[in-house]
Amino acid sequence: MILIDGKKVSAEIRNRLTKETAELKSKTGCAPGLATVLVGEDPASAAYVRIKNKVCAEVGFQSFEQNLPAETTEAQLIDLINELNRNDAVNGILVQLPLPNHIDPQKILLSLDPGKDVDGFHPINVGKLVLGDALLTPCTPTGIITLLDYYDIKIAGKHAVVLGRSNIVGRPMANLLLQRHATVTTCHSQTVGLEQITRQADILIAAVGRPHLLTSSMVKKGAAVIDVGITRVDGKLTGDVDFVSVSEKAGFITPVPGGVGPMTVAQLMANTLQAFKARNNFAGEVGSQIFRREEEDEAKVV
Repeated sequence: MILIDGKKVSAEIRNRLTKETAELKSKTGCAPGLATVLVGEDPASAAYVRIKNKVCAEVGFQSFEQNLPAETTEAQLIDLINELNRNDAVNGILVQLPLPNHIDPQKILLSLDPGKDVDGFHPINVGKLVLGDALLTPCTPTGIITLLDYYDIKIAGKHAVVLGRSNIVGRPMANLLLQRHATVTTCHSQTVGLEQITRQADILIAAVGRPHLLTSSMVKKGAAVIDVGITRVDGKLTGDVDFVSVSEKAGFITPVPGGVGPMTVAQLMANTLQAFKARNNFAGEVGSQIFRREEEDEAKVV
């Protein structure tokens, strides 16, 4: 069994982003800018935003922190986002969820400039993802593709099973795997015969938020198992995978924490750099492409 080290891979990505950012800044005098918008004082959200702003500074980006009180109205938040949309120094906008109950997250999402939607959740970006033409794709599933590439886990022609159908992970994950020529099955709460399906998976991705849902009996020997779930149980962070038993059967496995989580933040930075390059007409791709194998590009599309 090989442990997939998200901390190691994300550190390599951040190093590459730092070097490329410095090169672009020397040519243009500008650096990518990321705006984080936090409404209220939810401790977990505040911690996530602090991590993102820390990494932002680490790779050489400009950081535009917007911390708003919980009583901020929906109209006030949309006004702020419109200002950030017009600000040429801001290349990426991240609105931290969840928002207070009086604010409709869908309205906020729709107010974002799709070219600055570094979460990849705007309907325009979702549509482009489905068509296989998205510049900005959701960070967690894109980070998972990067992990698979880094560890030389072949995707084309393999059976990938995704547990979960959320708009944040499950659905975009399935689309990204399809674009890399996997045969994809999506499972959810209404799936019948779940164990029989998961045992067929060469690549098994769990993203449902149910601790230890995936047990050894549900895993094919030698499969790559990616654990996206993260729940606090008895004071400890726990994934969707029963790590101890599954690790004895899997060929590759991610830990929780230290697996997918660091990749999400690294991909957020990669998306911000990608948005900066697109806005300034610079060629090249970053993020999920940097460890990609050429033979996957050559797979026949049918």
